[in-house]
Parts: sequence; C-alpha cells; structure tokens
Amino acid sequence: MPLWNLYHPPGVWSAEDKKQLAEEVTALYTPFGLPKFYVVTLFHEVGPDSFLVGGEPRSASVRIQVDHIARQLEGTEMRAAAMAAANEVLRPFTEGRGLAWEIHVDETPMDLWTIDGQVPPRGGSEQERLWAAENRPLPS
Repeated sequence: MPLWNLYHPPGVWSAEDKKQLAEEVTALYTPFGLPKFYVVTLFHEVGPDSFLVGGEPRSASVRIQVDHIARQLEGTEMRAAAMAAANEVLRPFTEGRGLAWEIHVDETPMDLWTIDGQVPPRGGSEQERLWAAENRPLPS
C-alpha cells in the first residue's frame, strides 16, 4: 500500500483538487499491478501557527510523507524515477500555486501489514491480480 499524507495550508486545495491529486497519485501505482484500493491519500490542513520550518511559521509550504508497503523501490534508478514521477504529479498542485514542498518516502516491510486482518498476497501474484480486478480484497 502506498499511503500518502499531505500536510498543507488550510483551503489551499478544493475538494475537486484533492480528488484530482488523489487520482493522479493512484495512477502512479496501478501500472505496476497495485489494486487501486491499496493507494490511500490523506489531506491534513495545518495552520501556519502549527507548521514551522526552522522554528519559523510557514503559510505556503506542503510536506508530503509517503509510506510504501506493497512494493519497495529497488535500486537507485528506480528510486530516482519514482521521485521524479511523484514530483511531476505534485508540481501543478504546489509550485504551480506558489507553494514550496518537500516529500519523503519510507518503506515498511510487507510482513508488518494487513488489510481487514488479512495478509495481502505477494506482489504480482494471481491473488493480487484478482484483488486488483475486483478493486477489493477477496474473502479468504
């Protein structure tokens, strides 16, 4: 599962903007066989009195924390390509609106993850393809 947490100034994005950004984030992962429901995008509004960089309030900054669980980024080239793709998705929603942004990716071992109490199938497996086709976990 990719879990994207976006910490941003209040009102910077409309509900439509958030939906579009979440769809574009999802589109980063589905070509690699991940089910859409694996991709979770959470928006957290943070006021400038609670968003401080170097001890100073920031009213035009966005901080993105991504957790990768279902897949790991293998090797320098794949990591660079993934970060470039993420930044291209973010650019119109950040730089294009006068916002500074920072993003980082953490990778969690897959064996520390369940969905509805189920251990997800291995990446690329037939069971995962079924989950992706149904866009939901299948009953055990």
